[in-house]
Amino acid sequence: MIEIKNFKSVIQVLDFFKEEETCKQYLEQQRWGHNITCPHCGHDLKIYRTNRGYKCGDKTCHKKFTVTTGTLMESTKIKLRYWFAAIYLITAHKKGISSHQLARDLGVTQTTAWFLNHRIREMMIQTEVQMLENIVEVDETYVGGKRINMHAWKRKELTDKYGTGYKEKTPVLGLLQRDGEVIAHKIPSSDGKTIKPIVKEKVKQGSTLLTDGHGAYADLHKHYDHVIINHDKGVYAVGEYHTNSLEGFWGIFKRGIIGIYHHVSPKHLDRYCNEFTYRYNSRKVTDCTRFELTLTKVKGRLRYQDLIAAA
Repeated sequence: MIEIKNFKSVIQVLDFFKEEETCKQYLEQQRWGHNITCPHCGHDLKIYRTNRGYKCGDKTCHKKFTVTTGTLMESTKIKLRYWFAAIYLITAHKKGISSHQLARDLGVTQTTAWFLNHRIREMMIQTEVQMLENIVEVDETYVGGKRINMHAWKRKELTDKYGTGYKEKTPVLGLLQRDGEVIAHKIPSSDGKTIKPIVKEKVKQGSTLLTDGHGAYADLHKHYDHVIINHDKGVYAVGEYHTNSLEGFWGIFKRGIIGIYHHVSPKHLDRYCNEFTYRYNSRKVTDCTRFELTLTKVKGRLRYQDLIAAA
């Protein structure tokens, strides 16, 4: 069994995983533990070791496989030690790392780094988030360039098409359990018909719900103890209740989008939401522990052609 040190830098990661064989053994350990399992049929009773990997002992399968078969690393031409370095960087950096910076750090092309980043974001998808309860903050934000920073002709074009407001931007809904986890994802509209069903699905009835005065949250008092913090009137707290925790998450999210990635298309926006919520929800563990946890989530496939296909 390979026991890693408490990595505190990407240099320590690369120093520890100098050999590709060490990387393979550690990935096997994180993926299968002590029980190697055929990714083709799920058989785990008799697995033969080959020169390049393994062979399933089940008579109906009998297929060969490696530790990366059936994972986001399958058929990769990138060394596993570089994968490990990229995973450490994107999970440890509070606001993420751009594909341009990752390309320079690893010595690969920007396209390769962009694809690598997106496959790692697939590992960050959280499917086990429980319903939020107790005190839950709900708020929406908008992702897109500010008109004030655009050319005059572009501002006029957007104003003529959408009028004033945020209609050309993409809305993102966030729900945060006080001292707990956050959920954030793109929504087609910020109206009540869109938001209310999501809140009812994600938040346990009877919980204390904290929102601003947006009309989309009207009538939620029928299902929750709904406390409105009316920001439009300069109110930012009602007793012990506020939405500052979620606002803090939005601050990290927006600084990452603006300062690191600069532009995020609506097509891939949910992938970036996954990235930021994953890091936030694991904020109480060390960077090394988060790195180890991520390597247990490698199962799946994301092909380049599927990633760049039209939405």
